[in-house]
Amino acid sequence: MAVATKPKKKRRAKPGAKGGGVFFHIEVRPKREFVIFRVQDMGGKGGIERVAGQRASGSWSTQKWLIAKTDAHIARGRLVPDSDAARHVLDTLGSPPKHLGGDRFRAKDRPNVPERLKPTLAQRRAAQRNIKKAQAAVRARRKA
Repeated sequence: MAVATKPKKKRRAKPGAKGGGVFFHIEVRPKREFVIFRVQDMGGKGGIERVAGQRASGSWSTQKWLIAKTDAHIARGRLVPDSDAARHVLDTLGSPPKHLGGDRFRAKDRPNVPERLKPTLAQRRAAQRNIKKAQAAVRARRKA
């Protein structure tokens, strides 16, 4: 008499686990910290995307970055940028992405700058640019 066996349940594969997708996934925070997710295109469609998560408290932060395979490649277990946008994302991360397998990587998020060190040089430069832009607009309005 043959014994009937239960069919094995197939679990859902994690995004990027098999390597057949369009993006490399760089996780910066665990998924369990969030209750709702939103995907935002950074720049053009399909290049770099940010998966933002909302916590139970209501605050939003980046859960992971998606970099199109046309913008980066894997060489010797490391993610190498092929475009300026991908280079910018990889440079702003707090640590180099660590390869988990397939298309998945894990990295630390950009470092938190303490308030006592602000404004940073980049923030001062941006403020100066904005002031000059506003002054130019006022001068243009006066001439017209």
